[in-house]
Amino acid sequence: MMFHATARKTKEDQKVNQRSDRPDHHELLLAAVLLIPNLIFLAVFTYRPLADNIRLSFTDWNLAAPVANWVGFDNYLEWFKNPNTWIILGNTLIFTLAAVIGSLVLGLFLALVLDQRLIGRNFVRSVVFAPYVISGAAIGVAFQFIFAPDFGLIADVLERFGIAAPDFYQYPNWALFMVTVTYIWKNLGYTFVIYLAALQGRRKDLDEAAEIDGASPWTHLRKVLLPQLRPTTFFLSITVLLNSIQVFDIINVMTRGGPQGTGTTTMVFQVYQETFVNNRAGYGATVATILFLILLIVTVVQVRIMQRGEK
Repeated sequence: MMFHATARKTKEDQKVNQRSDRPDHHELLLAAVLLIPNLIFLAVFTYRPLADNIRLSFTDWNLAAPVANWVGFDNYLEWFKNPNTWIILGNTLIFTLAAVIGSLVLGLFLALVLDQRLIGRNFVRSVVFAPYVISGAAIGVAFQFIFAPDFGLIADVLERFGIAAPDFYQYPNWALFMVTVTYIWKNLGYTFVIYLAALQGRRKDLDEAAEIDGASPWTHLRKVLLPQLRPTTFFLSITVLLNSIQVFDIINVMTRGGPQGTGTTTMVFQVYQETFVNNRAGYGATVATILFLILLIVTVVQVRIMQRGEK
């Protein structure tokens, strides 16, 4: 009798579990109502323009022409054969790596400092974050005066030490350094706020355990804090990379892609130049498609590295 009662109860429990595993029709309906409009917007405003851009990359077309002439892979072959391509790729790589590494390192440093109990820290936090919400064009105009070789702030400071300021607007390396520093300063508040939120949500018991064990500040940072910040660092590395590789306003205001033709031209700025300045929308679409493929590959590699790190 006990065996049959136990078996009957087990079957009833299995039926209850099966019912609980089945999706509720009301939940499916609610999910559809919430997801379908977003999927439609993604399809219309993201995937369709992407498909049109890829199609246009195989054509010779300017924005005024009613018809786009099919040229196949000619635009791609021209891009690979163009000697300026490798200069622009190098500018994009240097600018992006410097922006990502600089933003992450400085953002984490400021978050660690301003996470302490300091007088006026809320005011300093606001000051650090404020440039992030200011227009990039406005920041570019302001930093033009800072980097001006004759009367700029940097020239004035260096002159006090008897050092001649470099002409940031004449030499490509200095010009690229100038726009990179400007971009990092403008967007530093983003990484700072994200890291600060992550630090405030960390496990305090691990900090106490490290303090009891007598861990040095460097060991505490390397063994306790950084492992907890790994997901945040991964998130920031992707978002900062995607944002920095698409920067346009600061470069357009400060250097317009120069000096010496392509001194600070990145791939995004090249898309603008080819499409709207040179009236070669087909070739501009080619550069945009190649940039999309590069970003896709880099993002996939980052995700794989993060997954292996978690394992």
